Amino acid sequence: MKTLKNTPKVKLGIVGVSRDCFPIELARRRLKEVLAECRKLDLPVVPCSVIIETEAHAMAAVEELTAKGVNAAAVYLGNFGPEGPLTIFARAFGKPFMLCAAAEETAKDLIDGRGDAYCGMLNASINTGLRGLRPHIPQMPVGLPREVAAMIAHFVDVARVAIGVKALKTFSFGPRPQDFYACNAPIKPLYDLGIEVMENSELDMYVLFNSMADRKREIKAIARDMAAELGAGNQHPEKLEQLAQFELALLTFFEQNLGSRQFGVFANKCWPSFEKAFGFVPCYVNSRLAARGIPAACEVDIYGAVSEYLCQLATQTPATLLDVNNTVPDDLPIEDLKGASRKDLFMGFHCGNTPQCCLCEGCSMKYQLIMHRLMEPDQAPNITCGTLEGVLRPGPTTVFRLQGTADCKLRSYVADGHILDANPASFGGIGIFGIPNFARFYRHVLIGKQFPHHAAVAFKPSGRILFDATKLLGVCDIQAPLPAGTLYAGENPFEI
Repeated sequence: MKTLKNTPKVKLGIVGVSRDCFPIELARRRLKEVLAECRKLDLPVVPCSVIIETEAHAMAAVEELTAKGVNAAAVYLGNFGPEGPLTIFARAFGKPFMLCAAAEETAKDLIDGRGDAYCGMLNASINTGLRGLRPHIPQMPVGLPREVAAMIAHFVDVARVAIGVKALKTFSFGPRPQDFYACNAPIKPLYDLGIEVMENSELDMYVLFNSMADRKREIKAIARDMAAELGAGNQHPEKLEQLAQFELALLTFFEQNLGSRQFGVFANKCWPSFEKAFGFVPCYVNSRLAARGIPAACEVDIYGAVSEYLCQLATQTPATLLDVNNTVPDDLPIEDLKGASRKDLFMGFHCGNTPQCCLCEGCSMKYQLIMHRLMEPDQAPNITCGTLEGVLRPGPTTVFRLQGTADCKLRSYVADGHILDANPASFGGIGIFGIPNFARFYRHVLIGKQFPHHAAVAFKPSGRILFDATKLLGVCDIQAPLPAGTLYAGENPFEI
């Protein structure tokens, strides 16, 4: 697997806070104990030398952590804490932050050693609301040092998602294909997330591709790398240099157009006019970009590309974008459903954009069967060559989607499950998904809330991270599968 680029590194700071009518030494001692537990987890955390009691302390803490290059912070209530100064710190810091607090350690020390941080968290939370701040607050935010260290470790993953999104740019080429209105992309919700948008035409892409033609040495080097990567799966070697030229064009464009942003994703038109103009299918190039950490979504699905990027940030591994595509026949043998029922199963499919590292051995570059039917009937594949086909690697997975609605609201869904160890007996980049309680989730969330057919797929379980990260980003409508007996909004109770 290639080293993932295009991904932020989290440098996490921690700052202790103390209310002036409580012993500051209590906050200092507890902070040291949290730092010791972080070291046990091999979790690098930058401590702030300032314990915040006043507004002046808050600004000094901002200055110190900023100078140290910290881009996310844990605010730790070692005792009740001063809600005003700590939220002034968070506002001036201006980066992702979490609130966590100290539990009382022993019944033997509940006079001078009692910190009341359980109470202080309530005031801190109210004050973040008054200032319009959005902290990450763990499910159980008050704990002993080892528990707080675990909260901080989780927050590192959550913060990575938020940092990446706030510095992201989406590049798109072309309008959506005909009858793909589902891949709509209202821009305002993207701006609300802090994402920059650069839209281009298919003609821009064609001019860009042709402008690379004289860079033959680079093209040949990329083609050799492709051949080595594909090995025996290189079924269309005659297409490699064209694909290499396209990859070079996209990477050159990426490097030259990030502008004010640090990170980027693509959402590109890939059919039907693409093949007739370029002479190949771009899927394999999309898979290679995703393997490097640059998601390249099909069918100009901007929110799909962003969703795929969030999966990448949550897991620090490549992700993919698939259609929630077809049901699984009852006569297809599967030994272990991983807690799902047969009704919960579905196949996730796309033409061939999934990174090779996420596929089983034996994947290969082929031609796209559906496009071949449309564009080259009754003749040998030519312009429809260039997909990477294979069975998805079995194991734990998370299926995720962030979407801007027609009325410019943000909503998302997230579901943990497994890619099953079973042969889908079909074509494309494809796998069988077993997600417990998915059948009702499909009806009442994916259909009921009008989500598109594309879903981002992570190859590690990441539902907990993605739920907290989307909440931190300000998404209020976040859906997950509900167990039997718990109704979705609008679900007919007489159907249960």
